[in-house]
Parts: sequence; structure tokens; C-alpha cells
Amino acid sequence: MMEVVVVAVAATLGNLLVGWDSSTIAGGMTYIKDEFKLETDPTLEGLIVSMSFITGTVVTIFSGTVSDLIGRRPMLITSSIMFFLSGLVMLWSPNVAIILLSRIIDGVAAALAITLTPLYISEIAPADIRGQLNTFTQFACSGGMFLAYILVFSMSLLPSPSWRVMLSIISIPSVAYFLLAVFYLPESPRWLVSKGRMLEAEKVLQRLRHAEDVSGELALLAEGLSPGGEAISIEEYVVAPASELLVNQEAGKDYIKLYGPNEGVTMVAQPVNGQGSMISRSMLSAQGSFTSLAATSFKDPIVNLFGSLHESTLIEDGGSRSMLINNANSVFSMGGDPGASPFGTGDNLHAPLMSFQGGFSEKDRSYGSRDILGMRSNSGLRSNSSLVHGNAVETPRNTNIGGGWQLVYKSADGAGDGKREGLQRVYLHADPAAMSHSQHVSFVSTSGYDIPIDGGEAYQAAALVSQSVLGTHDMLHMPEVAAKGPNWKGLLEPGVKRALIVGIGLQILQQAAGINGFLYYAPQILEQAGVGALLSNLGISSTSASFLVNVITTFCMLPCIAIAIKLMDIAGRRSIMLYTIPILIVCLLVLVLRQLFDLSSVLNAAITAVCVVFYESVFCMGFGVIPNIICAEIFPTSVRGICISLTSLTYWVCTLIVTLTFPYLLQLLGLTGVFALFVGGCIISWIFVYLKVPETKGMPLEVIIEFFAIGAKPGTDPATMGMKG
Repeated sequence: MMEVVVVAVAATLGNLLVGWDSSTIAGGMTYIKDEFKLETDPTLEGLIVSMSFITGTVVTIFSGTVSDLIGRRPMLITSSIMFFLSGLVMLWSPNVAIILLSRIIDGVAAALAITLTPLYISEIAPADIRGQLNTFTQFACSGGMFLAYILVFSMSLLPSPSWRVMLSIISIPSVAYFLLAVFYLPESPRWLVSKGRMLEAEKVLQRLRHAEDVSGELALLAEGLSPGGEAISIEEYVVAPASELLVNQEAGKDYIKLYGPNEGVTMVAQPVNGQGSMISRSMLSAQGSFTSLAATSFKDPIVNLFGSLHESTLIEDGGSRSMLINNANSVFSMGGDPGASPFGTGDNLHAPLMSFQGGFSEKDRSYGSRDILGMRSNSGLRSNSSLVHGNAVETPRNTNIGGGWQLVYKSADGAGDGKREGLQRVYLHADPAAMSHSQHVSFVSTSGYDIPIDGGEAYQAAALVSQSVLGTHDMLHMPEVAAKGPNWKGLLEPGVKRALIVGIGLQILQQAAGINGFLYYAPQILEQAGVGALLSNLGISSTSASFLVNVITTFCMLPCIAIAIKLMDIAGRRSIMLYTIPILIVCLLVLVLRQLFDLSSVLNAAITAVCVVFYESVFCMGFGVIPNIICAEIFPTSVRGICISLTSLTYWVCTLIVTLTFPYLLQLLGLTGVFALFVGGCIISWIFVYLKVPETKGMPLEVIIEFFAIGAKPGTDPATMGMKG
């Protein structure tokens, strides 16, 4: 697993250069204004800063689509080349026109790095640590800002600082970025599968996972090419040893076979309905009062649907308790844990009970038409479906796809005659803690019979079921289908449209919170607030003092982001945003309300500096990185590049608006008025996150996509399901 971490960290070098560039241009503008007399021309000043955003806006329109055609890795290589060229041009720049040319080239590099690095990391990372690895992009960006401000501060102490040298040093680390992208970074396995290059995808996965058997994940990537859409259904199961679950043979008529952590242990899954449903039960505790019911009804059904998975309840002695699925202590840790998963760990998933345990015919072995107990089942859940693998056919043996999820297959009703067109994929998730502590639990099967579970190991499992591409006509011709151009029609799918609302909304509101105004004009903000007076006893100029505060600010970002890395796959993306945005509001309100008091210049500067440090640090911990993480997670493989382009285009347009208008707003409203606008943006952002943004931690990308698809269907809101139950 260490290999994928190293690859992800190497890919974030582009983000480090983005952070470096943002800090050096913020510091260099002080000297560029003096040399070219731009104090009286705020338009030209804003154009120099925002030219890279103008370019980035244009580049982003095509970057996702082009990356779908030629791959993610070539785009990262292009980014490194553009960073190198922008530094060389800036070193030579004799006038404002050449400065603008350098900023154009830099905009290409930054746009590709910002757009594609989160996408690339999401596509190579395991579900359990995907959030952590993607948070490295923000850590690298803030680290680049910190190192750059150290350089800017050091150069400001010189008698005549050279802004050309300051802005051209970026060419040096860009060489390392180029070498890593060319010789070390692999291509995204999801992109390779989308082009039918299964053998190459398998080799990349084996390298990243340090495992020979990656057949299960390879099957998952193939399934991701064909999201279930409106055909997805949610099914609920009780999973238990056959001796417990099948005491009532009538209740067992509609069971399906499963496998356990040890060979020779028979586990079966019984479909259930009623209040035993994991999703419907999970909403019951949230509906104990009118207030909580009203709050739930205002949320988007997709938020409730995702929440029902991450926070399931345990009914025990009339009470309930909250369960969080976290990656560090996942349900797949065995070690004697009473809540251990019936599915075992990734190391012992190679011998499902569906394998050849007895004298089955070939047909029986393929479709599980008769189980080892000699009883007929309505559908056979299996893990040994054939996967088209280059010109050969390989059997997926390891069904663990991460985050507590299994990818298994069953034949659809009426497809038991061996026709492969009837194959259905089942994304199965166990919730062992929801039942393992209960002494007596009774469920109602889909056949209407009561299923008693007395004191044994029984688990709940929820499943997303839809048509599989494996073994079907589409899969057999997958390379030809995948080689076609961008799938623009896919944007009209209900689940994709819902995901676009979430992604675009987050990108707009991220900028409405005002972060780029802080980052690109922080030295001027601090200087205007009188930070020079705060540090005048150090014997340095007010300009150098403002740079020093930015060194401190960017340094304080790093431990905050380190905390976010730790929590991203435990607390989750949504929770982190909901807890950090109020801190941003408090910081901004302090900056607004300080004007109501008669403060000394030193105290005023101290309050401003502290609030700016807190604001930028907390922002980077949550709202700074999470929108890009979520946008890289919620779109299907077939339209992921297009959707990333649309969300990134929104980011660049909003960033461009903020950077172009910020100097005017500063002159028109002053610092207090600008901060008041940002307060409003933060409040709207919190409301949007609470109502519209689901929790995606620990879930495979393909499962997230299925949840968006089924959540967009009418009548799938768990809150409504719970009320009806």
C-alpha cells in the first residue's frame, strides 16, 4: 500500500508549484507596482494577478475532455513543462506585456495541476484512504506557499529585491515534477480500463496494491463504465451461518449463498423487509421529534441516503446508538473483534463457499443453481464470474473492493438457464455491529416468514443491485465502446445532474467565502491593517513585516491540514466542512466588528493578523480541499473528465471574478465591507453543505455513483421510507 501513497505524493508536486506561484506573485506584485507605476492603474494590477485565471478558465474547458482522450499522465507532464517555461519567460520579462505572457503560460500549468491531480489520485487510491491521499494536494499547495513566502520575506530584506528572480525560481522544482511524471507516475487504471487496456490496468493495480490478485478491483473498474442508472435497486439481507438462518425451511426458500472468512463455513443471506431494513431503521432515531423530522425533510434525499449508510442504528432494549463506518477500524478487521465482518479480510477472500465444494455440474458451479445444503435458491450470489481480460478470460477471485464493500454477482430471476445476459452485479456492504450485540433479533423475510436469530453471529447487509457488464454483449465489445469520444449524453442522467449540482455549488461557494481574496492580496490587506506597526520593533519595513506574517500564516496551515489528513476518512468530508465553516464565520465577524471599537494601531493589527491566520488555516483544513475531493469522487468514469472540466471551469470563473473585483471592492467598501460580504458567503455555504452535500468517505467511486443514481429516483429518500415504515 505504500506504493500508492508515494505515487500520490509525487503527483501533488504540481500543487506545490501552484502554491509557490500564488505566494510569489502576491509578494512580487509589491515590487512590480513600484517599477511600472501601477498604483494609479488597479485594472492592470488586477490583470497581472488574474491573467493566469483567465488562461486557466479557457484551458479547463478542454482539459477534462482531453484527459479522457489521451490520459491523465500526459496532462500532468504538460503541466510540468508549462511551469518550467513560465519561470524562464518571467526571468526575461522587460515589460508588462511579457509579464502577462508568463502569467498565461503559468495559467495553463496551474489549471492542469489543479484540475487533474485530485482526479488522478481519486482514480488510483483505495477507497479507505482516498480522502487522506487527496488531502495531500492541499498540504502540498500550502507547503509551496510557506516555502515561497520564506523566499519572498528573505529577498525583501535585501537592498533591492529582484522580483524577476523571485518569480522565475519556479522553473527549478518544475524539472523534478517533469522527471517524476515521465519516469515514475503510472497511468490511471480506471482510464486504462475505459480504453479497454485491461492488461496494462492490471499491471498498474498490482504495482499500486502490492498484490498479485487484483481481479476483484479490475472487475469493479469495468463495472464503473456502465452505471446502473434508474435500474438500480436496494436490497436488504440478514447474513448468518446457515444453521441459524435456515432453521425455518420455508423462510429459507428465497435465501442466497454467501461465503465466510474461513473455508468450510457456510454463510447465507436472507432478503428481509420491514423495520429490520438497515436504511429504513437508520432514519428512525432521527425522527423522534418534530424538529429533527423537519430538518431531515429539508435535506436532499441523496444526503439522507448516504447518511443512512454511514450512520446506521442499533436497536437494543428499546434504544439506539450511532454507528460510524470508519476506514481505520473497518468492519473487515478480524482479530477476535465481535463486530468482525462475515466476509473476512482481503487476505482470505480467495476461497468463497461458492467454489467447487462438492460434485456440482459445470452449470451449477457457474450460477449457483443448487447450494451445498441441497436446497434450491431463487438466485445464486457468486464471486467467480468471468472477466474479459485482454484476449483471455480470468475469474475475479478477490471480491473486496474497499471500504467494507464486496463486489459479487448473481443471476437474475429467469436467468438460471445459463444465459450470461442475466448476470447482475451486487455491491454488498455488511454492518456487523448493527446486530452482533443483540441477544434476540427477529426479521421478516421477503416471503413473509419470521426469521429468528438467537444469540448467534448475524449481520445486516445492504446491497445495490443492477445489471452487470461482465459477460454481456457490451463487455465483450468494451474496447470499441470505450474508444468512442466523450459521452455528452451521460450528463443528462439524473444521478449525474444531481452530482453536478453538488460539485458546481461547492466550487461557487468556496470562492464566495473569499479565500482567493485573502491569498492573493494578503500582504496588502495586512499592510493596510497596520501590521507594520505590530512588528516595527524588529527593525524591518512594513512590507517585510506583512511578508513575515504570511510566513507564519502559511506555516500554521500545515498542522491544520495534517489534522484534516488524519480525519478525512474518519470524520468524513461533510462533517469537516460543517464544523470548520462556522469558525470561518467567527473570524470574519471579528474582522468586521473590530471597527466598532476604538483600538490602538498595534491592537488592530494584532487582531487582523490573528484572524487572517485562523481563517486561512481553517479554510485549508476543510473548505479549501474538500470541494475538489468530492468533485473527483461523484461522477461516473464515462463522463468524469467532462464533469471535472465543468466544475473546474466554475472554480476558475469564480476565482477570476474575485481577483478582478477585489481591488475595486477594497477601494469601495474597505476591509470591513469586504469581510462582511465574505460572512454572507460562508453562511450560504454552510446551509448548502448541510442540505445538499452527502458524505462519501470510505466508499468505492463506483458505489458512490450508484448511490447518486438511485438517490435521484423518486421515493428513495430514507426519511420518507422511515416514516412510512
